[in-house]
Amino acid sequence: VQFVESGGGLVQPGGSLRLSCAASGFTFSNYAMSWYRQAPGKERELVASISSWSVTKKYADSVKGRFAISRDNAKATVYLQMNSLKPEDTAVYYCATRTTATSNSWGQGTQVTVSS
Repeated sequence: VQFVESGGGLVQPGGSLRLSCAASGFTFSNYAMSWYRQAPGKERELVASISSWSVTKKYADSVKGRFAISRDNAKATVYLQMNSLKPEDTAVYYCATRTTATSNSWGQGTQVTVSS
């Protein structure tokens, strides 16, 4: 199982970014996917989840209304559209399945920095 996250960067408060996570090594369309983030000195937290065929989407209260998770099963890729970014969104963002998250198996992540 491998995840390659991309799309992070430096953005001003109020800006937007779109993260991508390319997955391989398993049947992507069979699994729900999630985005997590870890800020410096803090524990990793769940940001958003999407069911295998996009029927159900869930968000942390801190990002509800600003972030949108989506997926393309044909491309084995999950996305995170982040709008109205705040400095507190600064973190390394990771994608995962429930199994890989439980087993603490992560990709390299993508750094998001929100700063003026």
